[in-house]
Amino acid sequence: MRDDWTLVGAPNARDLGGLVGADGRRVRTGRLIRTPALGRLTDEDLTVLDGLRVACVVDLRDDSERRAGPADRLPGTPRVVRLPVFDPTHPVFTSVAAVLLGHDLTAQPALAREGGPAAMTAVYRWFVTGASARAGFGAAVRLAARSADLPLLFHCTAGKDRTGWLAVVLLTALGVDEAVIRADYLRSNEATASLQEVFLTALRSRQPALAEAAVRPLLEVRPEYLDAAYDEVRRVHGSFAGYLRDGLGVDDATVAALRAHLLD
Repeated sequence: MRDDWTLVGAPNARDLGGLVGADGRRVRTGRLIRTPALGRLTDEDLTVLDGLRVACVVDLRDDSERRAGPADRLPGTPRVVRLPVFDPTHPVFTSVAAVLLGHDLTAQPALAREGGPAAMTAVYRWFVTGASARAGFGAAVRLAARSADLPLLFHCTAGKDRTGWLAVVLLTALGVDEAVIRADYLRSNEATASLQEVFLTALRSRQPALAEAAVRPLLEVRPEYLDAAYDEVRRVHGSFAGYLRDGLGVDDATVAALRAHLLD
């Protein structure tokens, strides 16, 4: 299967294959696919996605997020597993969706109080400790360890934060080096740079009083966001292995199955 595909309607989509994991073995191409929401795929995109032969789609969005945007377009009949990683008390979840859908952000006072970067780092720490986050990410890892659910595609709304952290979790369990994982995480900025400017231009025209500094952090991934999650892993669990085991309920047998199915 080719790994040079793109999705016009989901520009942050990519295959995690080819990265070097445990014992020098590479992540298999066409097994783990990360994307944003799939509601804006073109007909041509559907043809590309059909070629990936996805067996299982993991949707990390809450029902309210799914209702707010166009329904995912999926070729064939892959199994769809909904594992909502969502906390309505964090303004980031509703604000990112609002930006992407062109809604009014002036109605987000919590975001204005906290500030974009501070809100984002708080959410990344919550990824490690929040109940629905631990349940959703843990279940997703267990799905990826099942051959019947591969190839597995996973996404949230923008495909950068919840999707990005799940990619971090999966790649870490597969033994990929942290520097390589960080580079893949930060690729989302390059992949969505032009789209970010489109959103910001539209916001400036509709809501000129809204400070760009409050919005841009919601559209980007930043090293400090990822560092906040890593710091929380160390603070709560001591190590990533402890987080996998005690935080996500991913035991050694699951890690072994994950590597058996996903590493060449």
